[in-house]
Amino acid sequence: MHPLYAKADALSGEVIGAAIEVHRDKGPGLLESIYERCFLHELALRRLSSTNQQQIRIHYKDLVFDETLRFDVLVDDCLLIEAKSVERILPIHKAQLLSYMKLLNVPIGLLINFHEVVLKNGLTRLILPGSNLP
Repeated sequence: MHPLYAKADALSGEVIGAAIEVHRDKGPGLLESIYERCFLHELALRRLSSTNQQQIRIHYKDLVFDETLRFDVLVDDCLLIEAKSVERILPIHKAQLLSYMKLLNVPIGLLINFHEVVLKNGLTRLILPGSNLP
């Protein structure tokens, strides 16, 4: 099992609650950047540590370089959030989140589509393959 899986799993409910609070206040149909800033603020109000960009080391064969990964929100270094405001979630959105999860070695990711009238219809939970296995 991934060493951060239990921590990320436990945080998921509170993070979803924070997203619901933002959505309840702002409603659907705004720009992703608005939701992201409000969501980061809501997490801070709940005293949850979060960041939204990070310098990481990329390894590819014999090439190693540092790059800023522009993910939406990383909560407590273990739960990655991709915020969207789109008519519908496409397979590429899930693939992008999974790629970021692999690069950051994060066991759980949440894809949150704020464009939905009811936010729970816009929630997708991804688990890094093998992270929840003993």
